[in-house]
This record gives sequence, C-alpha cells and structure tokens, in this order.
Amino acid sequence: MANARELKERMASIQETRKITNAMYLISSSKMKQARKKLADTEPFFFAMQAEISRILRHVPDMHSHFFDTREKIPPEERKVGSIVITADKGLAGAYNHNVIKMAEEVLKEPGRHKMFVMGELGRQYFSKKEGLELDTSFRYTVQNPTLYRARVIAEEMVSLFEEGELDDIYIIYTRMENAMQAVTEKIKLLPLHRISFAPKNMPSLTGIYQEGMTLYPSAHSVMDNIVPNYAVGIIYGCLVESYCSEHNARMQAMQNATDSASDMLDELTITYNRVRQADITQELTEVIGGANAQKRK
Repeated sequence: MANARELKERMASIQETRKITNAMYLISSSKMKQARKKLADTEPFFFAMQAEISRILRHVPDMHSHFFDTREKIPPEERKVGSIVITADKGLAGAYNHNVIKMAEEVLKEPGRHKMFVMGELGRQYFSKKEGLELDTSFRYTVQNPTLYRARVIAEEMVSLFEEGELDDIYIIYTRMENAMQAVTEKIKLLPLHRISFAPKNMPSLTGIYQEGMTLYPSAHSVMDNIVPNYAVGIIYGCLVESYCSEHNARMQAMQNATDSASDMLDELTITYNRVRQADITQELTEVIGGANAQKRK
C-alpha cells in the first residue's frame, strides 16, 4: 500500500485534473448555447428558401432544372461522389469523431469514385493516411465558430463542381443533436435535389385545394437557379452548427463523466489516506510506548 505522502500527492494531482475537466465542461456549455442561438436566428430564412422551392415545384410541376438532374445514365461504379465530412479539431469528446469517421468509411465502401472534403483537423489527419483516397484540401477551416461566410464559400464550390460535372452526387456527413443526452450521425444528400423532398407533408393530393397566384420573373428556371445555391448555403450552415453543438455536447458529457470519476477516486483515496494515516499514528504511538517501557526497565 502507498504511504501517506504518495497518496496526498496523488489526491492533489486528481484535484487539479478535476478543475480542468470542470472548466472544459463550463466552456463547452457556453459555446454550445451561443451556437444554438445563432442557428435559431438564421433558420427562418433558410426554411423560407425551402418553402419557396416547394411553392415553385407546386405551381410549375413540369419545370426542368439541372439541380434536379440525377444523371441516371451514369452507372453507379462510374459516378463521382463527393462527401463533406465534418469532424472536430480535437478529441476529448467521447465517440463523436469515431461515429463520423465510421459513417464516412461506410460511404467509401459504396460504388463510385469518391472524393472527400474533410473539415476538422482530426478527420483530416485520419483520412490523409488512407491510401488511394482522393482528399480535397480546399476547406482547411477550423470547425470552431461556424459562420455563414464559410458556409457560403463551401456551397459555391460544391454547386460549381456539380454544375461542371466534376461531381454527380454530393453528400454531407455530420452529427445532429437529438436531445441533450443523444446525438445522431447522419448522411444527407446536398445535390442533386429530389422533388419528393419538397412535397408538402400530410397532403397526398392538392386536388380541390386553392393555390395562390404566382408570377416568376424572368422565368421559373432562373428563379430556381438563384434560390437553390442559397438553399445549399443554409443546409451546409445548419450542418456546421449542428455538428459544432453536438461536439461540445459530447465534450460536456465526457468532461462531466471525467469530473464524476475524479470525485469518486478522491473519495476512495481519502478513505485510504485516512486509514494509512491512522496506521502511521498507531505505529508511532506503539513505538513511543515501547520506548518508554524500555526506559522503565532500564
């Protein structure tokens, strides 16, 4: 068993670690609340973009846009697939990074010519070591403090690659907060768009329902070409903020668990320290009494 001095040093070390983990918990909590507020402030605009796309498709059902072109003639094994993968810049966030990387690995196993657009230093380091993988390094952004400007730059690049035929399918792999205790890693398709995604929910038929008048200038196609890039910005920005919130939520849970474990260890060590200290005192008293008895015998 360790002596009292060693136990005291270990307890002091654990106390310092507990202070750090508790501070990291508070920092992540503050950052997550700020990010959630930013997302709530900007969501209405992008929901309006989605509603406008739905309205246009409802009024002009026969409209053809290259953003809805699924390029069915290209066989699966020859399709150029781009994946935006959002990881964290650092660890200490439980299984957050592991789950994102695991889903990205599953996507890479699917047919097609894959190209990865990885955000987050931890993900870039992981995928840069994989042989035979085309890894784009255009977006060497930090995932901390996501901004609309950053989302707009990414969206413009993705839309451009799709329009030029460099990519046939574009996905985003990110983490969405289900609730305060659970986060879900998801894969959503950014481009091409699917009409069914914009169909009104709980409305199987529009027959007999009044539809307001609508004028599209200069044409429905031109309006759609302007709306879709902004819609892509909203999707990417939402994924960045959701991932940012999920990362800090995961870190909060990990740091809370670490703080609780440190407290439990301190409780156990305190009991052990008291026992060792009591044994040392008993030993000292025994030696004193023994010495006094020896002096009396002399």
